[in-house]
Amino acid sequence: MTKYFLGVDVGATKTHAMIASDRGEILSLGKAGRGNPTLIGYEKFSEVVKQAVEQALTKADLTIKQISGAGFGVAGYDWDSQKAKTLQAIESVTPLKAPHEIVNDSVLGLLANARHGWGISLVAGTGCNCWGRNARGEYGRTTGYGDELGEYAGGSELVARAKHFVAYEWTGRGQPTSLTQAFIKETGAKNLEDLLEGWGEKQYELNANSAPLIFECAAQGDKVALDLLKWAGDELGEMVIAVARQINVTQSSPDVILIGGLFRGTPSLKSLVTAKVGSVIPKATYLNMQAPPVVGAVVLGMEQAGVSANAIQSARIEMQIKAANFRL
Repeated sequence: MTKYFLGVDVGATKTHAMIASDRGEILSLGKAGRGNPTLIGYEKFSEVVKQAVEQALTKADLTIKQISGAGFGVAGYDWDSQKAKTLQAIESVTPLKAPHEIVNDSVLGLLANARHGWGISLVAGTGCNCWGRNARGEYGRTTGYGDELGEYAGGSELVARAKHFVAYEWTGRGQPTSLTQAFIKETGAKNLEDLLEGWGEKQYELNANSAPLIFECAAQGDKVALDLLKWAGDELGEMVIAVARQINVTQSSPDVILIGGLFRGTPSLKSLVTAKVGSVIPKATYLNMQAPPVVGAVVLGMEQAGVSANAIQSARIEMQIKAANFRL
């Protein structure tokens, strides 16, 4: 008898719900808006989950009672103290009788893409994060609080750091950089002095969306931009090393799943992370994310239902292939 599993990826910008069979056949996909409960509150979080799940169930022509296991990856779910409240919010609108579990959404990319179901996920998008899981199911992590607690470098931190070096050019503390003209053009400032005044007076703004400018300047050989990317690679690499030590996989062969837009930049941030991590975790394999995170949520649901590791691996591979046909 075919069994069905539900996976939900609740993100800061969008939410996906997927239903798949125990053989990895994808039956349906539901979509909703952003769902991070720390940003929108638990009441709206519940509504978003309900919308995505009900849409997926309707498309699959199933009821919640036919789900054998479910997994939820939730942006903003960072601490054990949040678990009861987060589960309560989910269960209030999704009355699951089947086994289910929640994890931070950063874990989903790992579960969806790691070849053996364990390893480390490294996120470098708007922000940064790093989670890991070993073969025994033990987790390790960073705080996810970014520069507030000294964790770098997503796009926001990279751009903030770049602004420092543009200011250093004006004060004479640093060397000239093509970042200056790139940022002047991006903001519409009159000149460097106007740019700095505009930043200080909150008239001009640059955010993570401007990170590609740093890659462009680096590709043209700008030393400041190249040094910035080296810094970012070192910082991200340190996060991987820290998590690997927490879960005792430095002497193993973990898959490191690279997640986020910064890994699509040129020069390659991947190569800089690899250089940093290589001396500590020489057997690591670095993989770009192929299957979407929601596949990892389905895998989590299968784990909760006690599906064998071999069956999960077969289903994961099948879902990785089939997910390419779904527009997420």
